[in-house]
Amino acid sequence: MTGEIPGSSKKKRRGPPLSVAAWQQFVSVAKPYWLGDEKGRAWLLLTLLIVLMLVETKLAVMLNDQAGEMTSALASKNGERFWTSVRACLVVLAFAVPIYAFYYYMRDLFANQWRRWLTGRFLDGYLGGRKYYELGANREIDNPDQRISEDVNTFTGRSIHFMLIFLGSLMQLVAFSAVLWSISHVLVGVLVAYAVTGTVVALYVFGNPLIHLNFWQLRREADFRFSLIRVRENAESIAFYGGEQQERARIDNKFNKVIHNFSRLIKKQRALNLFQRTFSQLTLVLPFVILADAVLSGQLEVGRAVQAAGAFTAVLTAVGVIVDNFESLSRFVAGIGRLQTLSSHVLPATPAASTPAPASAHAESRIRRTPCAHLKLESLTLCPPQSERVLIKDLTLAVQPGDALLITGDSGCGKSSLLRAIAGLWHKGSGTIHHPPREECFFLPQQPYLQPGTLRSQLIYPSAETALSDAQLLDILEQVHLPYLAERVGGLDATLDWEKLLSIGEQQRLAFGRVLVHGPSIVILDEATSALDSANESALYKRLRDQGTTLVSIAHRAGVLRHHTHVLWLTGEGCWEVHAAADYEFDTAAPRGGAAQAAQPASQPCEMALAG
Repeated sequence: MTGEIPGSSKKKRRGPPLSVAAWQQFVSVAKPYWLGDEKGRAWLLLTLLIVLMLVETKLAVMLNDQAGEMTSALASKNGERFWTSVRACLVVLAFAVPIYAFYYYMRDLFANQWRRWLTGRFLDGYLGGRKYYELGANREIDNPDQRISEDVNTFTGRSIHFMLIFLGSLMQLVAFSAVLWSISHVLVGVLVAYAVTGTVVALYVFGNPLIHLNFWQLRREADFRFSLIRVRENAESIAFYGGEQQERARIDNKFNKVIHNFSRLIKKQRALNLFQRTFSQLTLVLPFVILADAVLSGQLEVGRAVQAAGAFTAVLTAVGVIVDNFESLSRFVAGIGRLQTLSSHVLPATPAASTPAPASAHAESRIRRTPCAHLKLESLTLCPPQSERVLIKDLTLAVQPGDALLITGDSGCGKSSLLRAIAGLWHKGSGTIHHPPREECFFLPQQPYLQPGTLRSQLIYPSAETALSDAQLLDILEQVHLPYLAERVGGLDATLDWEKLLSIGEQQRLAFGRVLVHGPSIVILDEATSALDSANESALYKRLRDQGTTLVSIAHRAGVLRHHTHVLWLTGEGCWEVHAAADYEFDTAAPRGGAAQAAQPASQPCEMALAG
């Protein structure tokens, strides 16, 4: 997040909210729904809504006519004419009320259907291709979860709302303009000048600041909410540290930004409200002032004047729809920009946008990935995302089936980074990673992920179902030294807060149980036994080695060395050495953090020594 102040004079002046750029952003987000797999239902619902709007507009014109008729009947003291008009009004209302209710029901139903489809599209893109992971390092995309959960809902609801408002205004404009023109040509001319003036003032005086401030309000609110979520997710760690005061200071900082930006926003909205109120209230007087002479001279009935005033208000409402809805329209446009930015990162590009761009001299080099029967790294150079620092340079080695490679080195030398590259999470660098199919690889992090759900779902994660019986799952729990866990918590279908219930050691053993459930050919372990005692650690490593699993692991304990066939020692500055495990020993005198050295042969930086 940048440190720019919302509304700063250093920022370039933006165009009005209904600029070409805003319209293009709207189309890029909305177009797939209207041309995609649900286009039939979408156009059918829209057609039904338009028909309902046409009927509702016709009924509104009829009610306006009857209002004028009743006024004229009262003015002429004609009782029969008055009661005939009342009966006609009641008949029209009998149709208008249910149509009004059904119209709004269909509008909300349509918005709900569109939200379901668009949310599913964003979730497919967000979770597909591990985009959710890549966005974590992208400063341009803040709070993608909020954009999917809230901005999509606002976009679909507001899109339909404004689309129907504009369509309804067009119908209202056509219907009541005919009425108004038949009564007074002067009123039509005044109306056009009045509406155009109001719309131009709203767009160019209030447009830029409100769009800008609403954009930042959405972002500030999301940051504030996320700071509260972090406290909930890390409650135990904060409580152990006693970090409440610092967390409060951080939350206050986020909240103060929310309040400061909102203060600027409501001041600008105050000016807009004054303008909107003046603009709308003058319509109560203006038509009567213009028609007063005709009524007082007897050229025009009082009822016709009332009818003209109603038509004038209806037409002005239609042409002044932007002025009347400007506050919510500005928030809507601000949200469109956030959604469009997210879609450009997580959704497939349209054919027009997917044309290859000219190669740039500054284009980021990427590590190539190719399918292979076993794991092989070829001339691999690895850099962190958004950094030019070289962690590993020109690494070449092959891990044959049944091998076990131990990766070690000082803290920060790139051990976990290499595992991220092997797993396909990091791509910056050069060289090639030849890898088995994804389903043949299983990754065990130091802190296992435990999702909300049953004990069974924890054990079979990331699968949703398993062919293993309950007896087999209980046997796996026993193999990872959790024999009484199911009995203790109430069975495999018990649902509890597993992160709080289980110790880190129990969580790591449960993660090993997942490996036994899925039976992958390669297991990648990132200090996955750090919380286990030596006996449990040795037993779990031995279990994997006995079944012929290929291992790639990071560990700092000398006891795990005997479970590996080779050692990759990252010596720093991009250099590395590979040794047979039998020729390697941990330096017990090394500084804390797990630095290691070779016993023999003598160390030679960046030497390839792993045989097939």
